[in-house]
Amino acid sequence: MTEPIKDNLRFPPIEFNYKLKETDLTTAFKINKQTWNERVAVHTQSDFYNLEAFRKGRSSLHCFELEALGNISGKTLLHLQCHFGQDTLSLSRLGALCTGIDFSEKAIVFAQDLNKELLLDATFICCNVLDTSNHVTQTFDIVFTSYGTIGWLPDLAPWAKMIAQRLKTGGTFYIVDFHPIAWMFDYTVTPAVMRYGYDQKQAIYEQYMGSYAAPKSNLDSKEYGWNHSLSSVINALIGAGLSIESIEEHPQSPYNVFPSLERTDSGMYQMPNSLYPLLFSIKATKKH
Repeated sequence: MTEPIKDNLRFPPIEFNYKLKETDLTTAFKINKQTWNERVAVHTQSDFYNLEAFRKGRSSLHCFELEALGNISGKTLLHLQCHFGQDTLSLSRLGALCTGIDFSEKAIVFAQDLNKELLLDATFICCNVLDTSNHVTQTFDIVFTSYGTIGWLPDLAPWAKMIAQRLKTGGTFYIVDFHPIAWMFDYTVTPAVMRYGYDQKQAIYEQYMGSYAAPKSNLDSKEYGWNHSLSSVINALIGAGLSIESIEEHPQSPYNVFPSLERTDSGMYQMPNSLYPLLFSIKATKKH
């Protein structure tokens, strides 16, 4: 077996490659879950998520998903990898009947409490996103996922299969996420260095202090991740029986989470000279 690529490594690596032993995957997911559980208390107090403004009615959604999803009032919606539920509850405020999924127990507890506090009617379920169909039998008008989700998954085929299972016939899947080019760089060093493959089958392990939402915090982030090319995402969805309606690549991001980004007049962020896209989005439907 090949070793995962290592950066700033202070934690014993798991040796595995793309086709992981079940025990290796379990350990990698356990490490990732621990990191995300530890992030909840810090993220919910961060300026990045600005819960004070959210409680007063500010939406956490952005133009890409709002435009793509359109009027969602009265529609059933499954939100994958929802963290502590801020986007799920923003969708609920727009009238969608939402179910949020996340593997962090602490995130789900916080989401459930916030849902009650705001007198909304979303449902939150704690499970690994790949196991969603073992916990949810309902089918939905919309399945949605956004901003930093698929990089936590070693294989997109079971992910796409689950999405197809959870969509009603005629239902829509929408993803907006960071472009795989953006994940080719190692941001644990300054300046960032292009180090990872565009379609990185080998697991990437990183350990660093802080997080994207709280870079100066004392969080000890330990992460296993995988890079997926656009073709891998598209072919996984097609292989699961979905029909691709649109594919977009976006030079700007609503999040200032990479070094050297410049703020635009619209409040978005982009690379100097827009050398490469920061986001991609895909809209697909289940026709049969």
